[in-house]
Amino acid sequence: MMGEIVGAGLLSHVPTIMLSKEIRYELNEGKEISLIPGFDRIRKEVLDVLKPDVVIVLDTHWGTLVEYVVTSHARRAGKYTSEELPRGMHQVPYDLKGDPDLANAMAEEVNKEGVRCSAIDDPYLPIHYPTINLAHYLEQGEAWISVSCAMTAGADENLAVGRGIANAIAKSGKKVVILASGSMSHTFYPFNELHLHESSDPKHIFSDGAREADYERLAWFKQGDHASVINNMDDYYQYKPEGRFAHYLMMVGALGSDKCKAIGRQFSDYENSVGTSQVHVWFDRPEEGWS
Repeated sequence: MMGEIVGAGLLSHVPTIMLSKEIRYELNEGKEISLIPGFDRIRKEVLDVLKPDVVIVLDTHWGTLVEYVVTSHARRAGKYTSEELPRGMHQVPYDLKGDPDLANAMAEEVNKEGVRCSAIDDPYLPIHYPTINLAHYLEQGEAWISVSCAMTAGADENLAVGRGIANAIAKSGKKVVILASGSMSHTFYPFNELHLHESSDPKHIFSDGAREADYERLAWFKQGDHASVINNMDDYYQYKPEGRFAHYLMMVGALGSDKCKAIGRQFSDYENSVGTSQVHVWFDRPEEGWS
């Protein structure tokens, strides 16, 4: 039986989602950030319907240097405290089943695409909050695998990694969801100005240019025009998309690259977090296939 990518999403992991409701409301002018109900909808309206065997997280905070890395543990469990924001993300419990067979196959297929990749099951391998935060809201017993973003890689390598992942999934016989965990434009205000820009209102996005570039790409997502996103990456890089948009590029590489026609549905508003963009966009598999 052929394996299949049954859905994919570009999802926010912003630390604000791990704060208490009271603090979230205080930061956001007395309102909930739309990302929280967005997660609930994704779980109920999408994942509970698709019932994936495996969730693959493309993790923008896991920066590797000379190769991509895939987690191949049978299980990852413990408590997570963020070195970046330990006040808001501290001792978060996690217990994630893995899929060593698929993880090893992913590394093998990525290497066949000419890109270095290793599957690692070291029990001391760190875990990062782009995986933890999504699992906190979405995990329901599926196997979860994380994939690193190679800091030295360009768009071509990221697309190739996606192709390798797709090839491994096709051979696996499993239903898989891919989550590109990260934001779009991603520039922070200076330290002394951060407190002035904590509201989710998009007027606080770091620059007008960054906001308009994000809106342009959100429009392309809604049209299923992934070719325009890919072909205009050089222009987008000036607005510093998180992880050089590796999470999106790996995801869309698995979905057919510039031939992908999947239409994006927003499951949240487009929101600010101290200058950076945050949004949930889900891509359903078209009836005729991803590309």
